[in-house]
Amino acid sequence: MSRIGMAVVGVGPAAQPHARSLVDLSDRIEVRHVVGRSPERLRAFADWFPFPVTTDLDAALSDPGVAAVIVLTPPGAHLDVALRCFAAGKHVLVEKPLELSAARGERLVAGARAAGRRLGVVLQHRFRPGARRLRALLAEEALGRVASAGVTVPWWRPQSYYDEPGRGTMARDGGGVLLTQAIHAIDLFRSLVGVSEVRAAEAATTLHRMETEDYAAALLRLGNGAPGFVMATTTAYPGEPERIEIVGTRGTARLAGGALEVSFHDGRTERVEAEGRTGAGAAIMDFPHDAHRDLIADFADAVAGGRDPLVSGEEALETQRLLERILARAGQP
Repeated sequence: MSRIGMAVVGVGPAAQPHARSLVDLSDRIEVRHVVGRSPERLRAFADWFPFPVTTDLDAALSDPGVAAVIVLTPPGAHLDVALRCFAAGKHVLVEKPLELSAARGERLVAGARAAGRRLGVVLQHRFRPGARRLRALLAEEALGRVASAGVTVPWWRPQSYYDEPGRGTMARDGGGVLLTQAIHAIDLFRSLVGVSEVRAAEAATTLHRMETEDYAAALLRLGNGAPGFVMATTTAYPGEPERIEIVGTRGTARLAGGALEVSFHDGRTERVEAEGRTGAGAAIMDFPHDAHRDLIADFADAVAGGRDPLVSGEEALETQRLLERILARAGQP
């Protein structure tokens, strides 16, 4: 199998699990350029990873050997960088969230469609083994009809996290706990059980000095009409794994981080062990890169096979629209 040429744009903290994944996938993917604005950060990155680095994005995009670009910039730069990639004929994988707002995300999705290029989004929790098994159980109706479901994200971020320039601001991040931290769990939850309505919601800045919300909760109507809920915060010291619970007429499934426990009414049980930590506390990158690797592999397969990736731009846009509906119901601008 010939390798797919890729470029990476952005060398902030989010680049670490991607770079480790790309090392693992070196038999399938050739990283031809890693682009950053800071020569110092690029030099530090090059000390850790065996990829060529540059500050010249135009050079990377003009390289005919580059078929796709992984965009790891702050959210507000996704649209501009991705449109430049599409104009150069490249497929794009962007870090979450899709963009600062659903409206800008719609422009990004439309740009990919107009260019005939593939667009994927890094919402890697869908690739955890426990999540995959839970999806299969739901597809098989092994839990019966979903009677209720909820998702809880009791994470912790110290004030020093939000004291970093731009953290938790609309201009840089587009939002607070929902769009920056809880988006992974909520995206997985939405993809599993669907959300048809936000019935009530509340959002607030409760503990941190920051522009956006560090707490949000909502009562939901699921895709099949059953009741559901979401609660997310970055104030729950020291931080615990995010949790999805789905109550069915034949059993109950609990997904805590990557660990799945299923209890069936007939007495059977099933468990899938977690692959590692989740970044729920102050060490924000304290998690394994396995799910990133699987998501990037799926994106490479999508590019090679002419199909959409599992987490497409349209899928990520639906999740971002849900987050905005929660905030709107909570009276947030």
